[in-house]
Amino acid sequence: MRDFSKEIKAYALKNALEFGKADAGKILPKLFQHGLEKKDIKQIMPQILEIVKEVNSYDEIKMQREFHDLKNVVKEHEQAQTGLPELKNSGKNMVFRLAPFPSGALHIGNAKTYLLNALYAEKYNAKTILVFDDTIGSEEKQIMPEAYKLIQNAFDWLGVRYDEKFVYKSERLELYYKYAIELIEKKAAYACSCNIETLRKNRKKGKACEHRSNTLKENLAKWKKMFDAPEGSFVLRLKTKMNHPNPAFRDRVLFKISERKHPLVGNKYRIWPTLEMSWAIDDHLLGITHIIRGNDLMIETDMEKYIWDIFGWKHPETIHAGLVRIEGIENKISKSKAQKEVKSGEFIGWDDPRTWSIQSLRRRGIGVKAIRQFVEEIGLNKQDISIPIDVLYSINRKIIDQTANRYSFVKNPVELKVLKKPDTKKIEVPIHPDRAETREIKIGRIFISDDDFKKFKNKEIRLLHLYNVLLGKKIEFTSEENKEIPKINWVSDEVKTRIFMPDGKWVEGLAEREIENLEDGDIIQFERFGFCRFDRVGKDASYEFWFAHK
Repeated sequence: MRDFSKEIKAYALKNALEFGKADAGKILPKLFQHGLEKKDIKQIMPQILEIVKEVNSYDEIKMQREFHDLKNVVKEHEQAQTGLPELKNSGKNMVFRLAPFPSGALHIGNAKTYLLNALYAEKYNAKTILVFDDTIGSEEKQIMPEAYKLIQNAFDWLGVRYDEKFVYKSERLELYYKYAIELIEKKAAYACSCNIETLRKNRKKGKACEHRSNTLKENLAKWKKMFDAPEGSFVLRLKTKMNHPNPAFRDRVLFKISERKHPLVGNKYRIWPTLEMSWAIDDHLLGITHIIRGNDLMIETDMEKYIWDIFGWKHPETIHAGLVRIEGIENKISKSKAQKEVKSGEFIGWDDPRTWSIQSLRRRGIGVKAIRQFVEEIGLNKQDISIPIDVLYSINRKIIDQTANRYSFVKNPVELKVLKKPDTKKIEVPIHPDRAETREIKIGRIFISDDDFKKFKNKEIRLLHLYNVLLGKKIEFTSEENKEIPKINWVSDEVKTRIFMPDGKWVEGLAEREIENLEDGDIIQFERFGFCRFDRVGKDASYEFWFAHK
Protein backbone atom coordinates (compact mmCIF):
# COMPACT_ATOMS: atom_id res chain seq x y z
CA MET A 1 0.00 0.00 0.00
CA ARG A 2 1.37 3.41 -0.96
CA ASP A 3 1.70 6.35 1.41
CA PHE A 4 -1.59 8.29 1.77
CA SER A 5 -0.40 10.61 4.57
CA LYS A 6 -0.55 13.76 2.40
CA GLU A 7 -4.11 13.01 1.26
CA ILE A 8 -5.23 12.13 4.80
CA LYS A 9 -3.88 15.38 6.19
CA ALA A 10 -5.39 17.46 3.36
CA TYR A 11 -8.89 16.07 3.91
CA ALA A 12 -8.53 16.20 7.72
CA LEU A 13 -7.61 19.89 7.53
CA LYS A 14 -10.48 20.63 5.13
CA ASN A 15 -12.95 18.75 7.36
CA ALA A 16 -11.71 20.52 10.49
CA LEU A 17 -11.95 23.98 8.90
CA GLU A 18 -15.52 23.27 7.73
CA PHE A 19 -16.90 21.64 10.88
CA GLY A 20 -14.66 22.74 13.73
CA LYS A 21 -12.87 19.41 14.07
CA ALA A 22 -11.87 16.58 11.77
CA ASP A 23 -13.80 13.31 11.74
CA ALA A 24 -11.94 10.12 10.76
CA GLY A 25 -15.14 8.60 9.37
CA LYS A 26 -15.36 11.39 6.80
CA ILE A 27 -11.72 11.07 5.73
CA LEU A 28 -11.74 7.36 4.85
CA PRO A 29 -14.24 7.49 1.91
CA LYS A 30 -12.28 10.33 0.27
CA LEU A 31 -9.19 8.13 -0.04
CA PHE A 32 -10.91 5.75 -2.46
CA GLN A 33 -10.74 8.58 -5.03
CA HIS A 34 -6.96 8.39 -4.68
CA GLY A 35 -6.61 4.64 -5.15
CA LEU A 36 -7.14 3.21 -1.66
CA GLU A 37 -8.46 -0.36 -1.87
CA LYS A 38 -11.02 -1.70 0.57
CA LYS A 39 -8.71 -4.53 1.61
CA ASP A 40 -6.34 -1.87 3.03
CA ILE A 41 -8.92 -0.22 5.32
CA LYS A 42 -7.62 -1.99 8.44
CA GLN A 43 -4.05 -0.92 7.69
CA ILE A 44 -4.90 2.73 6.94
CA MET A 45 -7.27 3.43 9.87
CA PRO A 46 -4.60 3.86 12.61
CA GLN A 47 -2.81 6.41 10.42
CA ILE A 48 -6.06 8.30 9.78
CA LEU A 49 -6.85 8.39 13.51
CA GLU A 50 -3.33 9.60 14.34
CA ILE A 51 -3.39 12.42 11.75
CA VAL A 52 -6.93 13.47 12.73
CA LYS A 53 -5.82 13.71 16.37
CA GLU A 54 -2.85 15.85 15.33
CA VAL A 55 -4.98 18.18 13.15
CA ASN A 56 -7.56 18.62 15.90
CA SER A 57 -4.80 19.89 18.19
CA TYR A 58 -4.06 22.81 15.82
CA ASP A 59 -5.51 26.28 16.21
CA GLU A 60 -7.46 27.68 13.25
CA ILE A 61 -4.55 29.78 11.96
CA LYS A 62 -2.26 26.75 11.76
CA MET A 63 -5.02 24.72 10.06
CA GLN A 64 -5.47 27.39 7.40
CA ARG A 65 -1.74 27.76 6.84
CA GLU A 66 -1.14 24.02 6.38
CA PHE A 67 -4.27 23.51 4.28
CA HIS A 68 -3.09 26.25 1.90
CA ASP A 69 -0.07 24.08 1.05
CA LEU A 70 -2.16 20.91 0.59
CA LYS A 71 -5.44 22.10 -0.91
CA ASN A 72 -4.44 20.97 -4.41
CA VAL A 73 -4.48 17.39 -3.14
CA VAL A 74 -8.23 17.56 -2.50
CA LYS A 75 -10.42 16.31 -5.33
CA GLU A 76 -13.38 18.66 -5.18
CA HIS A 77 -15.27 17.73 -8.30
CA GLU A 78 -15.01 13.96 -8.51
CA GLN A 79 -18.22 12.10 -7.85
CA ALA A 80 -18.29 10.69 -4.34
CA GLN A 81 -18.04 6.94 -3.99
CA THR A 82 -21.43 5.56 -3.01
CA GLY A 83 -20.39 1.97 -2.55
CA LEU A 84 -23.21 0.90 -4.90
CA PRO A 85 -21.89 0.32 -8.44
CA GLU A 86 -24.42 -0.47 -11.15
CA LEU A 87 -25.64 -4.06 -11.37
CA LYS A 88 -25.79 -6.07 -14.56
CA ASN A 89 -29.17 -6.51 -16.22
CA SER A 90 -30.66 -3.68 -14.20
CA GLY A 91 -33.88 -2.02 -15.29
CA LYS A 92 -37.60 -2.36 -14.71
CA ASN A 93 -39.28 -5.21 -12.82
CA MET A 94 -36.25 -6.12 -10.73
CA VAL A 95 -36.92 -8.40 -7.76
CA PHE A 96 -34.59 -8.92 -4.78
CA ARG A 97 -35.02 -11.21 -1.81
CA LEU A 98 -34.05 -11.21 1.86
CA ALA A 99 -33.43 -14.74 3.06
CA PRO A 100 -32.70 -14.90 6.81
CA PHE A 101 -32.48 -18.20 8.67
CA PRO A 102 -34.39 -17.62 11.95
CA SER A 103 -31.86 -19.00 14.42
CA GLY A 104 -31.56 -15.68 16.24
CA ALA A 105 -31.53 -11.92 15.83
CA LEU A 106 -29.77 -10.27 12.89
CA HIS A 107 -26.32 -8.98 13.84
CA ILE A 108 -24.11 -6.31 12.32
CA GLY A 109 -22.26 -8.95 10.28
CA ASN A 110 -25.10 -10.71 8.46
CA ALA A 111 -27.27 -7.58 8.31
CA LYS A 112 -24.68 -6.17 5.88
CA THR A 113 -25.74 -8.53 3.08
CA TYR A 114 -29.45 -8.01 3.70
CA LEU A 115 -29.02 -4.25 3.75
CA LEU A 116 -27.08 -4.36 0.48
CA ASN A 117 -30.07 -6.08 -1.14
CA ALA A 118 -32.39 -3.48 0.39
CA LEU A 119 -30.22 -0.53 -0.68
CA TYR A 120 -30.05 -1.80 -4.24
CA ALA A 121 -33.80 -2.37 -4.27
CA GLU A 122 -34.22 1.28 -3.24
CA LYS A 123 -31.73 2.40 -5.88
CA TYR A 124 -33.70 0.69 -8.66
CA ASN A 125 -37.17 1.06 -7.10
CA ALA A 126 -37.38 -2.73 -7.18
CA LYS A 127 -39.56 -5.25 -5.39
CA THR A 128 -38.16 -7.03 -2.32
CA ILE A 129 -39.52 -10.28 -0.90
CA LEU A 130 -38.87 -11.35 2.69
CA VAL A 131 -38.42 -15.13 2.72
CA PHE A 132 -37.84 -16.89 6.02
CA ASP A 133 -35.35 -19.61 5.08
CA ASP A 134 -36.75 -21.86 7.80
CA THR A 135 -35.95 -25.36 6.62
CA ILE A 136 -35.14 -27.61 9.56
CA GLY A 137 -31.49 -26.61 10.02
CA SER A 138 -28.92 -28.62 11.97
CA GLU A 139 -28.56 -29.65 15.59
CA GLU A 140 -25.97 -26.91 16.04
CA LYS A 141 -28.02 -24.25 14.27
CA GLN A 142 -31.65 -24.61 15.28
CA ILE A 143 -34.60 -22.33 14.61
CA MET A 144 -35.72 -20.15 17.51
CA PRO A 145 -39.42 -19.20 17.50
CA GLU A 146 -38.73 -15.63 18.68
CA ALA A 147 -36.28 -15.06 15.81
CA TYR A 148 -39.06 -14.51 13.26
CA LYS A 149 -40.26 -11.41 15.09
CA LEU A 150 -36.72 -10.24 15.97
CA ILE A 151 -35.73 -10.32 12.30
CA GLN A 152 -38.88 -8.54 11.13
CA ASN A 153 -38.45 -5.85 13.82
CA ALA A 154 -34.81 -5.30 12.79
CA PHE A 155 -35.73 -4.87 9.12
CA ASP A 156 -38.57 -2.50 10.01
CA TRP A 157 -36.34 -0.37 12.23
CA LEU A 158 -33.66 -0.24 9.53
CA GLY A 159 -36.26 1.08 7.09
CA VAL A 160 -36.08 -1.96 4.81
CA ARG A 161 -39.03 -2.10 2.41
CA TYR A 162 -40.42 -5.52 1.51
CA ASP A 163 -43.66 -7.08 0.31
CA GLU A 164 -46.41 -7.21 2.91
CA LYS A 165 -46.81 -10.93 2.32
CA PHE A 166 -43.95 -12.95 3.79
CA VAL A 167 -42.81 -16.33 2.45
CA TYR A 168 -42.08 -19.18 4.85
CA LYS A 169 -40.17 -22.08 3.35
CA SER A 170 -41.60 -24.39 6.00
CA GLU A 171 -45.01 -23.90 4.33
CA ARG A 172 -43.72 -24.85 0.84
CA LEU A 173 -42.61 -28.44 1.41
CA GLU A 174 -45.24 -29.98 -0.88
CA LEU A 175 -43.98 -27.71 -3.65
CA TYR A 176 -40.39 -28.89 -3.16
CA TYR A 177 -41.57 -32.52 -3.18
CA LYS A 178 -43.23 -31.94 -6.57
CA TYR A 179 -39.93 -30.81 -8.08
CA ALA A 180 -38.04 -33.61 -6.34
CA ILE A 181 -40.21 -36.11 -8.23
CA GLU A 182 -39.59 -34.21 -11.48
CA LEU A 183 -35.82 -34.45 -10.91
CA ILE A 184 -36.15 -38.18 -10.29
CA GLU A 185 -38.24 -38.60 -13.44
CA LYS A 186 -35.62 -36.66 -15.42
CA LYS A 187 -33.09 -39.17 -14.05
CA ALA A 188 -31.21 -36.27 -12.46
CA ALA A 189 -31.66 -37.42 -8.84
CA TYR A 190 -31.56 -40.71 -6.98
CA ALA A 191 -32.32 -42.06 -3.51
CA CYS A 192 -29.24 -43.16 -1.59
CA SER A 193 -28.93 -45.16 1.63
CA CYS A 194 -25.13 -44.91 2.05
CA ASN A 195 -23.98 -43.75 5.46
CA ILE A 196 -22.24 -40.40 5.72
CA GLU A 197 -18.74 -41.91 5.93
CA THR A 198 -19.22 -43.92 2.74
CA LEU A 199 -20.70 -40.92 0.97
CA ARG A 200 -17.68 -38.78 1.84
CA LYS A 201 -15.15 -41.44 0.83
CA ASN A 202 -16.82 -41.96 -2.54
CA ARG A 203 -16.95 -38.22 -3.18
CA LYS A 204 -13.27 -37.83 -2.35
CA LYS A 205 -12.29 -40.67 -4.71
CA GLY A 206 -14.71 -39.56 -7.43
CA LYS A 207 -16.38 -42.95 -7.17
CA ALA A 208 -20.04 -43.30 -8.13
CA CYS A 209 -22.35 -44.54 -5.39
CA GLU A 210 -23.87 -47.97 -6.02
CA HIS A 211 -27.35 -46.40 -5.83
CA ARG A 212 -26.58 -44.03 -8.70
CA SER A 213 -27.61 -46.74 -11.18
CA ASN A 214 -31.06 -47.27 -9.59
CA THR A 215 -33.87 -47.53 -12.09
CA LEU A 216 -36.53 -44.82 -12.25
CA LYS A 217 -38.99 -47.22 -10.65
CA GLU A 218 -36.56 -47.98 -7.79
CA ASN A 219 -35.87 -44.30 -7.13
CA LEU A 220 -39.55 -43.40 -7.04
CA ALA A 221 -40.22 -46.28 -4.65
CA LYS A 222 -37.34 -45.32 -2.37
CA TRP A 223 -38.42 -41.65 -2.42
CA LYS A 224 -41.86 -42.76 -1.27
CA LYS A 225 -40.28 -45.00 1.37
CA MET A 226 -38.30 -42.04 2.76
CA PHE A 227 -41.48 -40.56 4.24
CA ASP A 228 -41.66 -43.42 6.79
CA ALA A 229 -37.97 -44.33 7.05
CA PRO A 230 -35.82 -43.59 10.15
CA GLU A 231 -33.69 -40.46 10.24
CA GLY A 232 -30.37 -40.96 8.43
CA SER A 233 -31.50 -44.01 6.47
CA PHE A 234 -32.02 -42.23 3.12
CA VAL A 235 -31.15 -39.03 1.29
CA LEU A 236 -32.04 -37.78 -2.18
CA ARG A 237 -28.94 -36.81 -4.18
CA LEU A 238 -28.42 -34.84 -7.36
CA LYS A 239 -26.44 -36.45 -10.18
CA THR A 240 -23.44 -34.30 -11.04
CA LYS A 241 -20.13 -35.25 -12.63
CA MET A 242 -18.10 -37.48 -10.34
CA ASN A 243 -14.89 -35.98 -11.72
CA HIS A 244 -15.92 -32.44 -10.77
CA PRO A 245 -12.81 -30.60 -9.45
CA ASN A 246 -14.59 -29.81 -6.18
CA PRO A 247 -15.35 -33.10 -4.36
CA ALA A 248 -18.07 -31.33 -2.33
CA PHE A 249 -20.00 -30.68 -5.58
CA ARG A 250 -20.14 -34.39 -6.51
CA ASP A 251 -23.67 -35.78 -6.13
CA ARG A 252 -24.72 -33.35 -3.41
CA VAL A 253 -27.65 -34.07 -1.11
CA LEU A 254 -30.97 -32.42 -2.01
CA PHE A 255 -33.27 -33.85 0.70
CA LYS A 256 -32.70 -35.50 4.07
CA ILE A 257 -34.87 -37.01 6.80
CA SER A 258 -35.19 -35.15 10.11
CA GLU A 259 -37.46 -36.12 12.98
CA ARG A 260 -36.97 -32.89 14.90
CA LYS A 261 -40.02 -30.78 15.60
CA HIS A 262 -40.30 -27.54 13.64
CA PRO A 263 -41.47 -24.40 15.53
CA LEU A 264 -44.13 -23.55 12.91
CA VAL A 265 -45.24 -26.85 11.35
CA GLY A 266 -44.41 -29.25 14.18
CA ASN A 267 -43.89 -32.83 13.00
CA LYS A 268 -45.99 -32.47 9.86
CA TYR A 269 -42.91 -32.99 7.65
CA ARG A 270 -39.97 -35.36 7.98
CA ILE A 271 -38.21 -34.80 4.66
CA TRP A 272 -36.49 -31.43 4.35
CA PRO A 273 -34.69 -29.80 1.39
CA THR A 274 -31.20 -28.40 1.50
CA LEU A 275 -30.64 -24.67 1.02
CA GLU A 276 -29.68 -24.98 -2.66
CA MET A 277 -32.64 -27.20 -3.53
CA SER A 278 -35.22 -24.92 -1.95
CA TRP A 279 -33.64 -21.79 -3.39
CA ALA A 280 -33.30 -23.21 -6.88
CA ILE A 281 -37.08 -23.67 -6.89
CA ASP A 282 -38.05 -20.48 -5.05
CA ASP A 283 -35.73 -18.11 -6.91
CA HIS A 284 -37.47 -19.24 -10.11
CA LEU A 285 -41.06 -19.33 -8.85
CA LEU A 286 -40.80 -16.02 -6.97
CA GLY A 287 -39.34 -14.30 -10.01
CA ILE A 288 -36.10 -13.23 -8.33
CA THR A 289 -33.95 -11.29 -10.81
CA HIS A 290 -30.96 -10.37 -8.63
CA ILE A 291 -29.35 -12.28 -5.76
CA ILE A 292 -26.70 -10.63 -3.57
CA ARG A 293 -25.08 -13.13 -1.23
CA GLY A 294 -21.76 -13.85 0.47
CA ASN A 295 -18.71 -15.53 -1.03
CA ASP A 296 -19.30 -18.39 1.40
CA LEU A 297 -22.33 -19.47 -0.68
CA MET A 298 -20.57 -19.93 -4.03
CA ILE A 299 -21.07 -23.70 -4.14
CA GLU A 300 -24.77 -23.20 -3.38
CA THR A 301 -24.96 -20.79 -6.31
CA ASP A 302 -23.31 -23.35 -8.61
CA MET A 303 -25.82 -25.95 -7.43
CA GLU A 304 -28.74 -23.64 -8.12
CA LYS A 305 -27.45 -22.99 -11.64
CA TYR A 306 -27.07 -26.72 -12.20
CA ILE A 307 -30.70 -27.32 -11.17
CA TRP A 308 -31.98 -24.35 -13.21
CA ASP A 309 -30.29 -25.84 -16.28
CA ILE A 310 -31.97 -29.21 -15.70
CA PHE A 311 -35.36 -27.49 -15.77
CA GLY A 312 -34.36 -25.07 -18.55
CA TRP A 313 -34.99 -22.01 -16.37
CA LYS A 314 -33.45 -18.56 -16.82
CA HIS A 315 -30.69 -17.70 -14.35
CA PRO A 316 -31.12 -14.69 -12.06
CA GLU A 317 -28.13 -12.32 -11.84
CA THR A 318 -26.11 -13.57 -8.86
CA ILE A 319 -23.56 -11.28 -7.20
CA HIS A 320 -21.19 -12.52 -4.51
CA ALA A 321 -19.83 -10.10 -1.94
CA GLY A 322 -16.82 -10.75 0.23
CA LEU A 323 -17.33 -11.40 3.90
CA VAL A 324 -16.63 -8.55 6.31
CA ARG A 325 -14.81 -9.12 9.55
CA ILE A 326 -15.43 -6.37 12.08
CA GLU A 327 -12.21 -5.47 13.88
CA GLY A 328 -12.35 -4.32 17.49
CA ILE A 329 -15.02 -6.80 18.58
CA GLU A 330 -13.69 -9.06 21.31
CA ASN A 331 -15.48 -12.28 20.31
CA LYS A 332 -16.49 -13.64 16.92
CA ILE A 333 -20.02 -12.60 15.98
CA SER A 334 -22.18 -15.70 15.72
CA LYS A 335 -25.94 -16.27 15.92
CA SER A 336 -25.36 -19.89 17.02
CA LYS A 337 -23.00 -18.84 19.82
CA ALA A 338 -25.31 -16.03 20.90
CA GLN A 339 -28.25 -18.44 20.86
CA LYS A 340 -26.54 -20.63 23.47
CA GLU A 341 -25.64 -17.67 25.66
CA VAL A 342 -29.14 -16.18 25.47
CA LYS A 343 -30.69 -19.56 26.30
CA SER A 344 -28.32 -20.15 29.22
CA GLY A 345 -29.01 -16.71 30.71
CA GLU A 346 -25.38 -15.60 30.39
CA PHE A 347 -26.66 -12.80 28.13
CA ILE A 348 -29.61 -10.68 29.29
CA GLY A 349 -31.41 -11.32 25.99
CA TRP A 350 -31.03 -10.78 22.27
CA ASP A 351 -30.43 -7.08 22.87
CA ASP A 352 -27.36 -7.82 25.01
CA PRO A 353 -24.48 -5.77 23.48
CA ARG A 354 -22.32 -8.89 23.24
CA THR A 355 -24.66 -10.36 20.61
CA TRP A 356 -23.98 -7.36 18.31
CA SER A 357 -27.59 -7.76 17.18
CA ILE A 358 -29.42 -4.89 15.49
CA GLN A 359 -31.58 -4.69 18.64
CA SER A 360 -28.45 -4.29 20.79
CA LEU A 361 -27.03 -1.54 18.58
CA ARG A 362 -30.35 0.28 18.70
CA ARG A 363 -30.44 0.06 22.50
CA ARG A 364 -26.90 1.43 22.70
CA GLY A 365 -27.80 4.44 20.56
CA ILE A 366 -26.28 3.41 17.21
CA GLY A 367 -28.72 4.89 14.69
CA VAL A 368 -30.33 3.66 11.49
CA LYS A 369 -28.56 6.27 9.35
CA ALA A 370 -25.18 5.25 10.71
CA ILE A 371 -25.72 1.52 10.05
CA ARG A 372 -27.04 2.12 6.54
CA GLN A 373 -24.15 4.49 5.70
CA PHE A 374 -21.66 2.00 7.14
CA VAL A 375 -22.97 -0.76 4.87
CA GLU A 376 -23.16 1.51 1.82
CA GLU A 377 -19.55 2.62 2.29
CA ILE A 378 -18.42 -1.02 2.44
CA GLY A 379 -20.43 -1.69 -0.72
CA LEU A 380 -19.97 -4.78 -2.89
CA ASN A 381 -16.50 -5.77 -1.76
CA LYS A 382 -15.36 -8.68 -3.93
CA GLN A 383 -12.75 -9.89 -1.44
CA ASP A 384 -13.13 -10.66 2.24
CA ILE A 385 -12.08 -7.58 4.21
CA SER A 386 -11.61 -6.42 7.77
CA ILE A 387 -13.01 -3.08 8.86
CA PRO A 388 -12.65 -1.49 12.30
CA ILE A 389 -15.83 -1.05 14.34
CA ASP A 390 -14.52 2.50 14.92
CA VAL A 391 -15.66 3.33 11.38
CA LEU A 392 -19.28 2.69 12.40
CA TYR A 393 -18.74 4.63 15.62
CA SER A 394 -17.22 7.55 13.73
CA ILE A 395 -20.22 7.72 11.37
CA ASN A 396 -22.66 7.55 14.29
CA ARG A 397 -20.71 10.15 16.29
CA LYS A 398 -20.93 12.60 13.43
CA ILE A 399 -24.71 12.16 13.26
CA ILE A 400 -25.46 12.47 16.99
CA ASP A 401 -22.75 14.90 18.09
CA GLN A 402 -24.71 18.10 17.44
CA THR A 403 -27.87 16.97 19.23
CA ALA A 404 -26.38 15.09 22.19
CA ASN A 405 -26.34 17.35 25.26
CA ARG A 406 -23.33 17.17 27.59
CA TYR A 407 -23.51 16.02 31.21
CA SER A 408 -21.03 15.01 33.87
CA PHE A 409 -20.49 11.49 35.22
CA VAL A 410 -17.78 10.07 37.47
CA LYS A 411 -17.21 6.35 38.01
CA ASN A 412 -16.08 4.96 41.38
CA PRO A 413 -16.58 8.39 42.95
CA VAL A 414 -14.34 9.94 45.61
CA GLU A 415 -15.58 12.93 47.59
CA LEU A 416 -13.37 16.03 47.65
CA LYS A 417 -13.52 18.06 50.85
CA VAL A 418 -12.00 21.28 49.55
CA LEU A 419 -10.48 23.63 52.12
CA LYS A 420 -11.08 27.41 51.85
CA LYS A 421 -13.19 27.05 48.74
CA PRO A 422 -15.36 29.91 47.44
CA ASP A 423 -18.91 30.01 48.75
CA THR A 424 -20.35 29.23 45.31
CA LYS A 425 -23.96 28.01 45.48
CA LYS A 426 -24.53 27.30 41.80
CA ILE A 427 -22.99 27.76 38.36
CA GLU A 428 -24.15 27.78 34.75
CA VAL A 429 -22.37 25.37 32.39
CA PRO A 430 -22.82 24.86 28.61
CA ILE A 431 -25.29 22.22 27.45
CA HIS A 432 -23.19 21.78 24.29
CA PRO A 433 -19.88 23.41 23.27
CA ASP A 434 -21.41 24.71 20.02
CA ARG A 435 -24.61 26.14 21.53
CA ALA A 436 -25.34 29.09 23.79
CA GLU A 437 -27.77 27.21 26.06
CA THR A 438 -26.68 26.44 29.62
CA ARG A 439 -27.84 24.34 32.53
CA GLU A 440 -27.65 25.12 36.23
CA ILE A 441 -25.64 23.01 38.64
CA LYS A 442 -26.11 23.37 42.37
CA ILE A 443 -22.86 23.12 44.29
CA GLY A 444 -22.91 20.80 47.28
CA ARG A 445 -20.61 17.88 47.92
CA ILE A 446 -18.08 17.44 45.10
CA PHE A 447 -17.06 14.07 43.68
CA ILE A 448 -14.41 13.08 41.15
CA SER A 449 -13.53 9.63 39.82
CA ASP A 450 -11.15 7.41 41.75
CA ASP A 451 -9.00 7.14 38.60
CA ASP A 452 -8.51 10.92 38.40
CA PHE A 453 -7.86 11.14 42.13
CA LYS A 454 -4.98 8.65 41.83
CA LYS A 455 -3.68 9.98 38.52
CA PHE A 456 -3.37 13.61 39.66
CA LYS A 457 -2.31 13.05 43.25
CA ASN A 458 -0.22 15.97 44.55
CA LYS A 459 -1.00 17.99 41.42
CA GLU A 460 -3.07 21.08 40.77
CA ILE A 461 -6.11 20.36 38.62
CA ARG A 462 -9.10 22.33 37.39
CA LEU A 463 -12.60 21.14 38.16
CA LEU A 464 -14.13 21.74 34.74
CA HIS A 465 -16.15 25.03 34.63
CA LEU A 466 -15.57 25.58 38.40
CA TYR A 467 -12.19 26.31 40.02
CA ASN A 468 -8.72 24.88 40.66
CA VAL A 469 -7.65 22.66 43.56
CA LEU A 470 -4.49 20.94 44.74
CA LEU A 471 -4.96 17.20 45.29
CA GLY A 472 -2.45 16.91 48.15
CA LYS A 473 -2.81 15.30 51.56
CA LYS A 474 -5.43 17.95 51.99
CA ILE A 475 -7.60 19.16 49.15
CA GLU A 476 -6.98 22.89 48.88
CA PHE A 477 -8.58 25.56 46.75
CA THR A 478 -5.92 27.38 44.70
CA SER A 479 -7.65 29.83 42.32
CA GLU A 480 -10.55 30.43 39.96
CA GLU A 481 -8.27 31.29 37.06
CA ASN A 482 -8.70 29.03 34.01
CA LYS A 483 -5.04 27.99 33.77
CA GLU A 484 -3.29 25.48 31.49
CA ILE A 485 -3.58 22.59 33.94
CA PRO A 486 -5.37 19.22 33.67
CA LYS A 487 -9.15 19.60 33.57
CA ILE A 488 -11.24 16.84 35.09
CA ASN A 489 -14.92 16.04 35.44
CA TRP A 490 -16.75 16.32 38.73
CA VAL A 491 -20.28 15.89 40.00
CA SER A 492 -22.32 17.72 42.60
CA ASP A 493 -26.01 17.46 43.53
CA GLU A 494 -25.63 13.86 42.43
CA VAL A 495 -27.81 10.87 41.50
CA LYS A 496 -26.76 7.22 41.34
CA THR A 497 -25.95 6.20 37.79
CA ARG A 498 -24.80 3.00 36.10
CA ILE A 499 -23.73 2.42 32.50
CA PHE A 500 -23.97 -0.93 30.68
CA MET A 501 -20.83 -1.43 28.59
CA PRO A 502 -20.36 -3.42 25.34
CA ASP A 503 -18.54 -6.17 27.27
CA GLY A 504 -21.65 -6.82 29.38
CA LYS A 505 -20.30 -5.18 32.53
CA TRP A 506 -21.76 -2.27 34.49
CA VAL A 507 -19.81 0.86 35.34
CA GLU A 508 -21.13 2.35 38.59
CA GLY A 509 -20.90 6.01 39.54
CA LEU A 510 -22.63 9.34 40.01
CA ALA A 511 -24.07 11.83 37.53
CA GLU A 512 -25.46 15.32 37.91
CA ARG A 513 -29.13 15.55 38.88
CA GLU A 514 -30.06 17.23 35.61
CA ILE A 515 -30.29 13.76 34.00
CA GLU A 516 -33.58 13.31 35.87
CA ASN A 517 -35.13 15.39 33.08
CA LEU A 518 -34.11 12.93 30.35
CA GLU A 519 -36.68 10.83 28.53
CA ASP A 520 -36.22 7.15 27.69
CA GLY A 521 -34.09 6.80 24.58
CA ASP A 522 -32.36 10.19 24.83
CA ILE A 523 -28.76 10.09 23.65
CA ILE A 524 -26.29 12.24 25.56
CA GLN A 525 -22.57 12.57 26.04
CA PHE A 526 -21.03 12.12 29.45
CA GLU A 527 -18.07 14.44 28.99
CA ARG A 528 -14.72 12.67 28.77
CA PHE A 529 -16.48 9.30 29.10
CA GLY A 530 -18.55 8.74 25.97
CA PHE A 531 -21.91 8.86 24.24
CA CYS A 532 -24.66 6.95 26.03
CA ARG A 533 -28.36 6.25 25.59
CA PHE A 534 -30.66 6.71 28.60
CA ASP A 535 -32.44 3.39 29.08
CA ARG A 536 -34.48 3.54 32.28
CA VAL A 537 -34.53 4.07 36.02
CA GLY A 538 -33.54 0.78 37.63
CA LYS A 539 -35.09 -1.01 40.58
CA ASP A 540 -32.57 0.56 42.98
CA ALA A 541 -33.47 4.05 41.65
CA SER A 542 -30.21 4.21 39.68
CA TYR A 543 -30.33 5.94 36.32
CA GLU A 544 -29.32 3.32 33.78
CA PHE A 545 -27.57 4.10 30.49
CA TRP A 546 -26.19 1.98 27.67
CA PHE A 547 -22.77 2.94 26.33
CA ALA A 548 -22.62 3.71 22.60
CA HIS A 549 -19.00 4.70 21.95
CA LYS A 550 -16.40 7.35 22.69
